[in-house]
Amino acid sequence: MKSTPIEWNATIRNVALFRALNLGDMLCAIPTLRVLRRQLPKAHISLIGLKSAMPVMERFPEYLDELIEFPGDAAFPEQSVNKEALSDFYRDMRARSFDLALQIHGSGRRANHIVSAMAPKQWAGFVPEKCQAVRGRLLPWPDDLHEVHRYLALLRYIGLDAADDRLEFPVTAEDEASADSIALQSGLELEKTVFIHPGARLASRRWPLDRFAKVARAISERGWQIAVTGSTRESELAKALIARSGCPLVDLSGVTSLGSLASLLQRGKLLVCNDTGISHVAAGVHLPSVVIASGSDVLRWAPLDKQRHTVLHTPVACRPCLYDECPIGHPCALGVDFTHVMSEIDRHLRSGALQ
Repeated sequence: MKSTPIEWNATIRNVALFRALNLGDMLCAIPTLRVLRRQLPKAHISLIGLKSAMPVMERFPEYLDELIEFPGDAAFPEQSVNKEALSDFYRDMRARSFDLALQIHGSGRRANHIVSAMAPKQWAGFVPEKCQAVRGRLLPWPDDLHEVHRYLALLRYIGLDAADDRLEFPVTAEDEASADSIALQSGLELEKTVFIHPGARLASRRWPLDRFAKVARAISERGWQIAVTGSTRESELAKALIARSGCPLVDLSGVTSLGSLASLLQRGKLLVCNDTGISHVAAGVHLPSVVIASGSDVLRWAPLDKQRHTVLHTPVACRPCLYDECPIGHPCALGVDFTHVMSEIDRHLRSGALQ
């Protein structure tokens, strides 16, 4: 393993980025990908990540050339390990002989072993301890930075100009046509629509459904249309919210693709959601949002634009939480009350300045 800084030159033609994470995590890496492509316009850049990253990768063909599916690792909870594929994966990665690999997955406690096992000619990333730092190559994990900014900090550390932290989410004409069809069939006037997304991968990251239902009733009473979003797996959650609200909400769970959802959000009025991937999609299409952060690391994941996006949370010592079900009564979620949420929703709905 080299102990010298990264050498930026024309010989870097084959680049690997290791980030085996899901939707919201990938969107937070887009500013980093943009900077890297600007530095290496002719390089073949491969993302080594999860199959679930494909819908994101397809949005950014100018930044990424290929997705190489990672078989998983026991230390990472995002997917189970395909043990049969691991030996072939490492053999193939070594055969690629990457000119450069970047570890943009996390602190490096496990990810660095994965990247170094690929045997790239040179690689850079994070290390968990300051004593492990290597000037211009291995940066001590900046735990106090936002997810977007810590990866830009890595690029600056290895010698690149990385100041642009804008999130993006391109919407195609096909996305818009699909969204138009969904809106027409659902009777939605998008400029009068508030989106509510009650789901999150972990139950511990979800604000109570009864509170979402109370919010839905209050928004509906103010004359706004409401669309409930979610994946096919979240359809039961969406239907339960609609039933508890007692209001004529539009159920879009399982109906939208990622692109059509982004197009709908782009033309809506407001999103109310948990701290999950859809909040980053909203940030990418510049839709104002009220985000309720239960259990997540707010400093790391909250949208950067604090005027356009409100993040509500209760400080608790056990945050961030990795439990699926909270073992101590969910104080982080219960500490965010209906009145506070509605106050922020009303403030956004009264404001037309950001539309």
